[in-house]
Amino acid sequence: MFDIKYFPGAKKFWHMGKMYDWNTVNVHVMSHALHYGSSVFEGIRAYDTEKGPAVFRLPEHIDRLVHSAEVMNMSVPYSKAEIIDAVKEVMKANKLRSAYIRPNLFYSYGNLGLVPKASPVELTIGCWAWGAYLGEDAKEKGVHVLLLPWPRIHRSQIDLTAKIGGNYVQSNLAGSYARRQGFDEGVFLNLEGRIAEGPGENILIVKDQVVITNDKRESILEGITRTSILEIAKHLGYRVEVRPMTVEDFLNADEAFFTGTAAEVTPITRITDGREMDQPKSEWKQYIIGSGVPGPITKRLAQVYAQVVRGKFPEFEKWLTYIYDSPEDAAAALEESDVYHVTNF
Repeated sequence: MFDIKYFPGAKKFWHMGKMYDWNTVNVHVMSHALHYGSSVFEGIRAYDTEKGPAVFRLPEHIDRLVHSAEVMNMSVPYSKAEIIDAVKEVMKANKLRSAYIRPNLFYSYGNLGLVPKASPVELTIGCWAWGAYLGEDAKEKGVHVLLLPWPRIHRSQIDLTAKIGGNYVQSNLAGSYARRQGFDEGVFLNLEGRIAEGPGENILIVKDQVVITNDKRESILEGITRTSILEIAKHLGYRVEVRPMTVEDFLNADEAFFTGTAAEVTPITRITDGREMDQPKSEWKQYIIGSGVPGPITKRLAQVYAQVVRGKFPEFEKWLTYIYDSPEDAAAALEESDVYHVTNF
């Protein structure tokens, strides 16, 4: 039996066209992806709405999943439409009102040479109830981040438009390091010495009422949540700039925040510069963003984003894919479903 402490609500997962009980084991330990990180994935959220569960920007996520697979030279065994249907199927099987959804394409069992010439590509999709990535308090009070001593993988080294499993080894190491040092999250610079992104989040700042972020030329993955927030900001009348962000821009911002499927909109209120690893931690410089609390534009964007994903902002309902054909179908299917209250990942 697998402990589902960190997977609340998980009952079944989808694998290669079939639904399996969560405790089923059907991936060989000599699968290529397990040894080399040769996988691509997406993190997607579904939210509870008045019409039943709805997945936020599902087609865009599946478009990127397939793009990532192309970068990895994968032959995807299903069409985009079939993958979307499978996501709906796994949501229905788990009877969740809201969920985090993880599709994963990977090179499976075949050979263990670096080149997976005999390893077929398989697809698995799971979902479960996950709360705020950095904690609910983080959304209210903001987070304290560490400027990391290692630069982000550079776009000249690998195609960072793809969400490749192996790339996240660096994110794992960096995020773990920041937390061991007592911080909520880390922030990467790029090889040029400018702000890149968090281990799993994009970064936006606000200066003089302008919402600013960077793009793929700064060695980031241009997140779907990031793109959504930029569109929402424009809709609300804020000026938006996409350009390189210097460390000075970041430290002197009026407001700053993370975006991501997991992080949603999480304010950044404090920064510590930990780039000099040889320097004693007591000498690392600390900075306060704005007044040290989440700023008004960050809070407004977070509020509207929360309404958008829950179907309460008609202008952006186009971004929602409903799991059930009607609110009545959703109500009947979920009448006896459990509601999971989780605080963080």
